[in-house]
Amino acid sequence: MPEPGETPATAPDAPVIVSEPGSFAHGVLTERHPALIEKVRAAFPYGPGRRRALDALAREITGAIEPLGPDAADRDRWQRWGAPYIGRSWLDVPFLWAEAYFYRKLLGAVGYFDEGPWQGIDPFRPFKEAELGTTEAREELAALDGLATRPPAEQDAALLHGALWGNRADLGFRISAGDRAAAEDTALVADDSAALWSLLPAGARATVHLVADNAGRELVPDLLLVDHLLRRHRADRVVLHVKPRPYYVSDATMADTLDCLRHCGAAGGAAAEAARRLRDALRRGRLDVSAHPFFCSPLTYEEMPGDLRERFAGATVTVLKGDLNYRRLVGDRHWPPTTSFTDRTAYFPSPVAALRILKSDVIVGLGPRTEASLVAARGQRWRTSGEHALIQVRH
Repeated sequence: MPEPGETPATAPDAPVIVSEPGSFAHGVLTERHPALIEKVRAAFPYGPGRRRALDALAREITGAIEPLGPDAADRDRWQRWGAPYIGRSWLDVPFLWAEAYFYRKLLGAVGYFDEGPWQGIDPFRPFKEAELGTTEAREELAALDGLATRPPAEQDAALLHGALWGNRADLGFRISAGDRAAAEDTALVADDSAALWSLLPAGARATVHLVADNAGRELVPDLLLVDHLLRRHRADRVVLHVKPRPYYVSDATMADTLDCLRHCGAAGGAAAEAARRLRDALRRGRLDVSAHPFFCSPLTYEEMPGDLRERFAGATVTVLKGDLNYRRLVGDRHWPPTTSFTDRTAYFPSPVAALRILKSDVIVGLGPRTEASLVAARGQRWRTSGEHALIQVRH
């Protein structure tokens, strides 16, 4: 048996399955999801019907997967996606599918899709709003005032690292390279940042697609990076991809994007100026926000629909943020860490970059020495601890 937090031995290309003891996937389905149901219940004054539905979901995830109700508008779609899995134990199916289906069922339980007072209410909104109201969130934006006076190369690095580290963005916004270098450089297991900037030279008429991950303090530095690309003419146009509806606990939607712009505007100083420029970019079409339904599906990017593939094909580079996007990009499977990132992303229709903090078991593109040193220091816990990150690029 593996130690807690370690990945059991499996076939090199086998999908990550929820039942694997000690795995990140097992912990999410058996611990995090039940806790999330209770957290959502406590955040809203749901009536008896909604509370019963949440109770039913809590019971269901300990047993067999049930189909959506007959009145669900997307029932046929989920029946097709879930044909191999409906009726089986939640612990006996691929992690990527199980997570997506859980969040679809959670939205159904709270009435998100139904006519009535709870229709369209984001059950995760209180958590997103609370994050933007923290002292740390204000301090991160205040650091921008000093960053604006630094040389362009330092601004590039700071804002890219801010977007990479998300809610640890204070690391990315520190002005002194001496303060930042030791903490960040040793935490990066792969760093193709030079390759990313080579795709976006100053003055380029580039089109960048940025696929967001989380809202709140993680979306703010994404927006600040977008502003930097446009302002420094590293991109002529940026398409920001967000979720069309709430998905996972804190995934970004258009409403969250507007909240972050208001948050930056209220901060004053350089943050407010960035918010003003981003609003202007939206009005002029230099910044576009897209919310394709694919992003709330259980599919990988290899299975993306033709219209989305066509949009990405027009990008100078597509930047994918976060752990879930990484799993969908390379495949949520037990790849050996030395598997080629280039080979695993060869199907993607544009050059692609992944910015990701390591929070799940899947990883590719490492050198043998890097993998060996990580295993020697932490066993397999380096994969899921959130202490390491990567920037990987395929031209």
